[in-house]
Amino acid sequence: MINATEPEEREYLEEIKEKLTLAIRRIEDAVKQFSEELRQKKEYIHEHQSGMDDADMVAAGQSINRMAFTGEAAVSRKRKLIKLGQSPYFGRIDFITQAQERLPVYIGVYSFLDERQRQNLIYDWRAPISSLFYDFELGEASFTTPSGTIQGTIALKRQYKIRDGRLEFMLENDVNIHDDVLQRELAKSSDDKMKNIVATIQRDQNAVIRNEDASVMVIQGVAGSGKTSIALHRIAFLLYRFRETIAAKDILIISPNKVFADYISNVLPELGEEHIPEMGMDELAADLLDTRYSYQTFFEQVSALLEAHDPAFIERIRFKSSFEFLSQLNQYLLHIENHYFAWRELRVGRTVVPVAVLQQKFKTYHRVPLLKRFALVANDIRAYVRDAAGRKLTGQEKATIGEAIPRLFKFHQVPDLYRDFFRWLGKPELLKLDHRLHLEYADVFALIYLRLRLEGITAYEQVKHLLVDEMQDYTPVQYAVLSRLFSCRKTILGDVSQTVNPYSASSAETIERVFPQADVVKLYRSYRSTVEITAFAQRITPNPHIIPLERHGQEPMVARYHNQGEELAAIQQMITAFQSSGNHSLGIICKTLRQAEDAYQALQAPGIHLLTEESTSFKEGVIITTAHLAKGLEFDEVIVPFASAHNYKTEVDKSMLYVACTRAMHQLTLTHSGPITALLSA
Repeated sequence: MINATEPEEREYLEEIKEKLTLAIRRIEDAVKQFSEELRQKKEYIHEHQSGMDDADMVAAGQSINRMAFTGEAAVSRKRKLIKLGQSPYFGRIDFITQAQERLPVYIGVYSFLDERQRQNLIYDWRAPISSLFYDFELGEASFTTPSGTIQGTIALKRQYKIRDGRLEFMLENDVNIHDDVLQRELAKSSDDKMKNIVATIQRDQNAVIRNEDASVMVIQGVAGSGKTSIALHRIAFLLYRFRETIAAKDILIISPNKVFADYISNVLPELGEEHIPEMGMDELAADLLDTRYSYQTFFEQVSALLEAHDPAFIERIRFKSSFEFLSQLNQYLLHIENHYFAWRELRVGRTVVPVAVLQQKFKTYHRVPLLKRFALVANDIRAYVRDAAGRKLTGQEKATIGEAIPRLFKFHQVPDLYRDFFRWLGKPELLKLDHRLHLEYADVFALIYLRLRLEGITAYEQVKHLLVDEMQDYTPVQYAVLSRLFSCRKTILGDVSQTVNPYSASSAETIERVFPQADVVKLYRSYRSTVEITAFAQRITPNPHIIPLERHGQEPMVARYHNQGEELAAIQQMITAFQSSGNHSLGIICKTLRQAEDAYQALQAPGIHLLTEESTSFKEGVIITTAHLAKGLEFDEVIVPFASAHNYKTEVDKSMLYVACTRAMHQLTLTHSGPITALLSA
């Protein structure tokens, strides 16, 4: 089989579709048979229950479970085959082995085996041989398998776009294939969900996706570099490669908000993997904090910074987001261990327990978190007194020991120690904690860190891979918490230029200090926006490393109006124009939630959605939201309203403006009444 020409390829596609249809039919028959056998088995048990002993019942139960499981696997396989029927493959390479054997390799989202001839008709994009498609052009090539490297030559390379079972186009390898398909894919309008990118994975991205060795992988990627998509494809690859030892339920995604979680929720199921558990940092905090506390969320912290410029508040955030803060917490933990014990001998009845014995018992448990040691030492001391007195202890004596041991130490509660830490630093004013026990966001993870160190928590041992998105928004103390909670492998990704709160941002370098063993990959190529939009965003936050893909479009527009009423009327017209444009998504991205709500009230019309921190899903059409919540999302068109000097002036405002502008794929408009913001002058 060579399929040299396009007509031959079209004919081959029809053959494959027929084979897929047959395979689906076989599965349907098998599923029918399973359900019939299952029904008969259940009936048999029902009728013969009285005469079956326990062993028979257990065996029958196991057999039913086995049949149900096989049936479920068949149904899941059927789903994949139906999906393949719509787009069986997107790429092909002909690989000539060293033995001069020509292997045509068709690559799709899943593999498809012709069971009768025992040959692979379609290879899964994650299979070792498929990496040839991503890593090499024509000529010498090699791929790595578990049993070693295989050398050979690529004699042919093709890419296809097959939709609803029809071949839309086919490209030969003498053009630089990826770029051409990529251009076509990127020029299309955006969807309400992130899509898989298996057909357009680039070589540098492929290296990140297939990295099996890194215990921690840090991906620093510019806006639009596809870092989230790459991270999800990496998870899909690891699930395929290590399917004996890791399943979707063993992975956890820490995502910035529910809307983003919904936006990315399609990617893994599209790649044939099950849905993966996700949670936000705020949910993690709720799990780990004492229930007595209420606390500010990250969203509320950023909103407070956008509403008012409070230097003392900024100072507290800046300090608690520094590496120095984490080091000082660690020094403090050493300090209390060495200085906060007031050793004195203990009398129980006639027995005296000397200081040396107490110290010795505490030393035995030096690996146990400090506040957990008291109960263990108390048990040992009870045994010591019992042996010395040669009799059983009374309830009162046991209680006396239980109370006396903790009294040797200055504090017994983590919050008291946290408050004391600031006194020890000589900066008590840096902790704002009122009688209602309401914590500022910057204190939440510091308190959790102390709790982990002093009480120990083992909550997440089942997680085998942790994916952390928007890494720049988390501080060293938050990474120290993640590092202690999750001892598993990690993929951490983000973009230093897209910080929501510049006072608490972490760079790839900062994260490397927390995870010195990390493999760091930097992605500079931006695929989302046109060259014109990327250049415009550079005026806000210059990044000399960014390489936009050569895709051109309209120049971004900055429009001034006499007053806000006129500005909103103009936006209303832009919405009407968008609705008849054929584009799918328009983001109206404001600085604060209050501004977004006001704009939503003023612009209300069918098909306009307001996204708030309570929202749980991402919809197509017109979305009004804040830059903070739009992070990670993309839109065909973006309007940034109220871009005046009065509205955008601080460092935090600048971060928000950059994030808002870099959401646009094809068209960007800024509107303002009053002088334009000075942040565009860079």
